[in-house]
Amino acid sequence: MDLSKYELARIIGARALQLSMGAPPLIKVSRAKATFIDIAQEELDSELIPLAVLREN
Repeated sequence: MDLSKYELARIIGARALQLSMGAPPLIKVSRAKATFIDIAQEELDSELIPLAVLREN
């Protein structure tokens, strides 16, 4: 499914918030200075984020 830029921002933001509150990352973090947003983006690119987008018609 193609996500709009607003859906991408919402998903990355929600996952970054989860990570900042202590959720374990679903990928191995390779950089010491990786931000929560970087980790969330990499999880999204790897299709590992446990979030779904529900659209109403």
